[in-house]
Amino acid sequence: MARVKRGVMHSKRRRNLLKRTKGMRWGHKNLIKRAKVAAWRAGAYSYRDRRTKKREARKGWTMQLNAATRAHGMSYSTFIGHLKKSKVELDRKVLSQIANQYPMVLKAIVEEVK
Repeated sequence: MARVKRGVMHSKRRRNLLKRTKGMRWGHKNLIKRAKVAAWRAGAYSYRDRRTKKREARKGWTMQLNAATRAHGMSYSTFIGHLKKSKVELDRKVLSQIANQYPMVLKAIVEEVK
């Protein structure tokens, strides 16, 4: 049976691992066992937080819309309810951008759905 020498793949795998942990502190950047755990955890956290980022952004849009619609005498929940009834299909992101950049347009939308 032929013998397989794994020197190249071993070095390549370690080099790629250390590339991923570059910039980390203490032994996480250069000790292989610690770097492996650190890279795995960093990947898990980044996967989780890519979803959390979307959730937090939507919360921000909701808060902006709530503040903007209360200035026009309507709460956020009633505003969204009236939007659904009037079949206006603007999402929260677009509505919060309108509230920030064009407050008079939002006022017209609020008056329209009342």
